[in-house]
Amino acid sequence: MHAGRISRRPAGSARGCRAAQFGLRLRAGEAPVMSSAPRLTGRVVLPGDPGYDDAREVQNARFSRSPRAIVFCQDAQDVVNAIKWATARGAEIRARSGRHSYEGFSVVDDGLVIDVSDLRSVRVDRERGIAVIGAGADLITVYDALWQVGVTLPAGSCPTVGVAGLTLGGGFGLLSRALGLTCDNLLAVEMVTAGGEVVRADAEDNPELLWACQGGGGGNFGIVTSFTFKTHPISDVSIFRISWPWADLERVFEAWQAFAPHADERLTCILKLPAAASGEVSCVGQLLGRGEELRRLIQPLFSSTRGAEPSSASIETMPYLNAVGRFGGLGGDPERWTVHPRQEQASYKNTSAYAYERFGAEAIATLAAGLSSAPTPRCLVQLDSYGGAVGRVAPDATAFPHRRALWSLQYQAYWTAAAEEAECVAWVEGLRRAMLPYVRGAYINYVDAEVEGWLAAYYGPNAARLAAIKARWDPREVFRFARSIPPA
Repeated sequence: MHAGRISRRPAGSARGCRAAQFGLRLRAGEAPVMSSAPRLTGRVVLPGDPGYDDAREVQNARFSRSPRAIVFCQDAQDVVNAIKWATARGAEIRARSGRHSYEGFSVVDDGLVIDVSDLRSVRVDRERGIAVIGAGADLITVYDALWQVGVTLPAGSCPTVGVAGLTLGGGFGLLSRALGLTCDNLLAVEMVTAGGEVVRADAEDNPELLWACQGGGGGNFGIVTSFTFKTHPISDVSIFRISWPWADLERVFEAWQAFAPHADERLTCILKLPAAASGEVSCVGQLLGRGEELRRLIQPLFSSTRGAEPSSASIETMPYLNAVGRFGGLGGDPERWTVHPRQEQASYKNTSAYAYERFGAEAIATLAAGLSSAPTPRCLVQLDSYGGAVGRVAPDATAFPHRRALWSLQYQAYWTAAAEEAECVAWVEGLRRAMLPYVRGAYINYVDAEVEGWLAAYYGPNAARLAAIKARWDPREVFRFARSIPPA
């Protein structure tokens, strides 16, 4: 990566870490382990260490768990040793990269967290059009490194999300309608299996495992240490934002749903519907093209909302990396970015669904009613337009099944006071249930412990094939958590 491009504040997880080998003393009731059993290697953080509380923290402040140990792996061998150490002791394992699991599933009480966030390398082969990326790299690290050689990878907009979790669950972003999901650009993985073996999965070697890594969810089949991706040339893009008064929500929604899923595939449009108290709704998006072309392409959106006058509208053309910063909340000047190694904690409840058909008046009214009753102004529903390159892939070509969806929905609530939590969680759950007649499925990267029939919701008809792959690669469920795929 270009030196000095991103200023990073020190990672709290590094404080108190000891680069050493640990056998760790036995817990009550734990059987003795042979002295030849593997020891933990890498940067190990234990309860009582100065950096332990930082190391066990996840991005969603709702969840606080206390692992027996956290190992920050420096290479694949550290991962091998960690898996063997845990299985020898019967300790539960959690794989972790960016700490963004909505339900905090990447940490566990009294188990071992295997953290790959120190595996951050990005190696680009411009001639071959590929990049080999460490499983711990966050998206802003990836985007910046690729930008230095004029290429990119279609991925998400949150700068501190880890590339591992994003890819393994699918990976949607502002380039996806043009270039596909992140997992559609995945060529190979290096993975440590439940038995502690380092394997490669690509189109020729272990192709079923590669298929499972293309949307089958993180933490199911092994722990990935590196990804090989196809890259794409990139230069300037154009971005836009249009806002309307909240009172025009239903008219704006009608116009957006008629336009966004069927627009030029170089254009991605996101509709943000906040709580009524916020005062306005907005549409934002990005085009792989110039501003003049974007202005022409979004004209139908303006034409369809006649009678609903925008309160503001803007179009800008800029280098792609600047747009990444703008959508990621970093600002438009990469030289001024200051990125914490992980996003600051927040308290929230998010969940998801997919729309496979246009909403009628009843569905739109249900959404509007839910937003009118939101308990705080920090509640919203976000809709990401699908179609384009996402929809050209067959639903069973990768593990990600939601190819025919017109758009995804994400129901979100954020709060700062503990007293608001119960009401916000109930609001998200209530709106999700109210919308069930009009939607189906859900996105594993927006995992929600309340989703009924979750295996079918997240994986659809691909669930049975994923269960068979799980039975081959992890029949004893070494990698098991509340939403892990059960073996067939």
